[in-house]
Amino acid sequence: MRDLLPYLKLYRKHWFGLTLGMLLGLGTILAAMSLLTLSGWFIAASAVAGLTIARETFNYMLPGAGVRGFSMARTAGRWGERVVSHNATFKLLADLRLFFFRKLTPLIPGRQANLRDADLLNRLVADVDAMDHVYLRLVSPLVIGIIGLITITAFLCWFDMVIGLTLGAILLCLMLALPMIFYRLGKANGETLTMAKANYRVKLLDWLQGHAELLLFNAESRYREQAVKQQDDLLAAQQQMASLTGLANAILMAATGWTLILITWMAADGVGGNPQDPFIALVAFATMASFEMMMPVAGAFQYLGQTLTSAKRLNEIIEATPDTPFDPQGHQADVRGDITIENLSYTYYGSDQPVLNNINIELKAGEKLALLGRTGCGKSTLLQLLTRNWDPQQGQIRLDSTALPSWHEESLRKAITVVSQRVDVFNGSLRENLLLAKPDASDEELAQVLNQVGLEALLEDTALDTWLGEGGRQISGGERRRIGIARALLHDAPILLLDEPTEGLDRRTEQQILSLLMDHAKDKTVLFITHRLVGLDQMDHICLMDKGDIIERGQHHTLLAENGRYAELWNRI
Repeated sequence: MRDLLPYLKLYRKHWFGLTLGMLLGLGTILAAMSLLTLSGWFIAASAVAGLTIARETFNYMLPGAGVRGFSMARTAGRWGERVVSHNATFKLLADLRLFFFRKLTPLIPGRQANLRDADLLNRLVADVDAMDHVYLRLVSPLVIGIIGLITITAFLCWFDMVIGLTLGAILLCLMLALPMIFYRLGKANGETLTMAKANYRVKLLDWLQGHAELLLFNAESRYREQAVKQQDDLLAAQQQMASLTGLANAILMAATGWTLILITWMAADGVGGNPQDPFIALVAFATMASFEMMMPVAGAFQYLGQTLTSAKRLNEIIEATPDTPFDPQGHQADVRGDITIENLSYTYYGSDQPVLNNINIELKAGEKLALLGRTGCGKSTLLQLLTRNWDPQQGQIRLDSTALPSWHEESLRKAITVVSQRVDVFNGSLRENLLLAKPDASDEELAQVLNQVGLEALLEDTALDTWLGEGGRQISGGERRRIGIARALLHDAPILLLDEPTEGLDRRTEQQILSLLMDHAKDKTVLFITHRLVGLDQMDHICLMDKGDIIERGQHHTLLAENGRYAELWNRI
């Protein structure tokens, strides 16, 4: 149960809605029990009155009004309980997802969050959804059941102490025994069900997302069979859980029948020492009504194993320590753009081969540096270190003479604009995707930037309301690249990091985009990562990298004059 504590604390924020939902649920159960109890007595009393002289004095108006009142109260209470409790639960789940996402974000990239996308998605969706079982299937039914048990026991004790205490004792034993029994029965299967959901989602997404490549390499059938196997495992776990639910209902129905026989036998000679009268029907129907509140209690702990497993999976992320923690009281200031890299070395976790080895670079505010080198030489890794996604094992990076780990995260993010090789486009409108870079930008400003990057075609028809789809599937790869550049122009930070910004664009568009970026970055510090020899004559410094080392550095004309590796690459054009 300790695994649930981080989530139970979030319940305090929605205590009013959750408490109101329980009160409405309690009112609904009491109204339903009162309806059945009163109806049973009313029917029996009406029958007796019809056969005796009591029909002349029998008041059928008051119990009839009570039946109608309890019926309407039960219907209204059920509707109100569903609306209030589900509204509070959905708000709670939304907060849980935000809470989980805030814990997840600092871990990426990092070795703690080295998980499959499908697994992360399953934790964010299915595992968080399982947390509502704590309220809807555990806390609420038990609270309502305990209060309802006390109420029905006190009610029957008012008529007959022995009958009331007997029924109360039976209900109490069932309330204590059934949850623990079905928790034991459902614990292992709940864990299996949770893991089966996660594994099925992973295998299914592997098959769907890689379908084209799997067909090319004749591996599609194998991946499909793996997905089908995981589906069968999930169905088997769900069937087992359904069987436990059926068993719980069967036990309750049997308990209801045997208890009704016992209580009816006890009341057969009269209730409370009185002669036989319609109160015998009242006691019998009250007994049947009391088991309505027991139905959710029987399965209260049945899903606890599934919930605890989901909580453990979420806690693996929530309790993980980020590789690069930021100080909430860190340095905050306007950034000029000076970058100093001293004796920097970095090795990936679990590897013995350094990616960067003793790198030294110094850039003054407004200077521009191009990093060249073949794929895997460490260029992009250096960019990750500059944005402090990772921390180096040796050496340090200083921004305006302040070590990078000493900066406040918000100040650091505001100071740096990154155009990476991968542009993330979210399932939203064009406007929403651009406002990520500048939330207060006007529509006119957004349209101007789109025109600058050559996306004026997207301003036709629905314009900024154009829906881009999941991952930008409604637009081409080149358009996604330009949206990333448009975001960089909107962010307008003093430091601009470009990681292959024109990859995938034709030569003419490449020249236009580079010209636009250089014009935008006239007074900015620029680090330009590329393996294509374009725009290098506009750089103040050029560094050629190989196997994590800087093997040549200087300006364009200087490096050509040295007739080294850079000149050799240039002459191949």
